[in-house]
Amino acid sequence: MVGENPTIGPKCHIRGSTTIGNNCKIGGVDIKNSIFMDNVNMKNLSFAGDSVLGEGVNFGAGTITANWRHDNKSVLSMVKGSLVNTGRRKLGAIIGDNVHTGVHTSIYPGRKIWPNLSTRPGYIVQKDLME
Repeated sequence: MVGENPTIGPKCHIRGSTTIGNNCKIGGVDIKNSIFMDNVNMKNLSFAGDSVLGEGVNFGAGTITANWRHDNKSVLSMVKGSLVNTGRRKLGAIIGDNVHTGVHTSIYPGRKIWPNLSTRPGYIVQKDLME
């Protein structure tokens, strides 16, 4: 499903069960089983798999959400200070509103980034970002 007024450029691979909100700008990316709220900007060799991106999120070029563990175990996610087994083999990132990632940001599976935060270029999100 794609909302109103999208800009969908060349070389986009948008796979099943993906929802793209209004006024999103997408180009040269791979998106799988993800939800994009309104005004998401994702271009230039980025990947979002099994993820949720809040309103106004901007992915810097080459930002990648990992969506499965290399050991093939269930993805763990932090809830109230404890790692919780999600029971899911694939789970990408949960990204809050107005998050901006620097180029080549890598996000581990099941990680969350709270609203209005940014990452620097080349940053690796190993733990949830709350501040």
